[in-house]
Amino acid sequence: MKSKIKSGSGFTLIELLVVMAIIGILSSVVLLSLNRARSSASFARAKLEFKSIATAIEFYTEDNDGVFPADVNRSLPPGLETYLSGGNWPNAPWPNGVYDWENWTDPLGGEDILQISIRFCTAVGVCNIPNEEWATDFDYYSAVYYCIQGACRSHLSKPIDHPGYCVNC
Repeated sequence: MKSKIKSGSGFTLIELLVVMAIIGILSSVVLLSLNRARSSASFARAKLEFKSIATAIEFYTEDNDGVFPADVNRSLPPGLETYLSGGNWPNAPWPNGVYDWENWTDPLGGEDILQISIRFCTAVGVCNIPNEEWATDFDYYSAVYYCIQGACRSHLSKPIDHPGYCVNC
């Protein structure tokens, strides 16, 4: 008696599972790399935009007899858009992050503090802090900031060592 067992040219279940596992591992590696690249791109964009805003502030000040714009809450000063290229201001590179112009007077020393910050929390306390190593201990008052003058910090009501990240300090 001859056996009519067909020598199949298909894949076994084990082979298919191994291939699927390899594809899964490779796709997770690619996704992690993309997330890191996206994070690096957001930070690079923030640095570039900080410099653009600082230059716009400089031009604004020159056109206004050396007077810096007044402080604004989670926005950029009115009139600054004339000196900025087109864009979606004051939105920052990270989701729900906004640029914030700060013109403060230090309550302890009376010194002027001028800085541009990125705030990650809305005025009502909803926060979307980036999942980055530099932001691990951030809270409502924390910010990434670009110092123009004075003892810059995350927030005027907090000490200088309050969690924050200075881009140019």
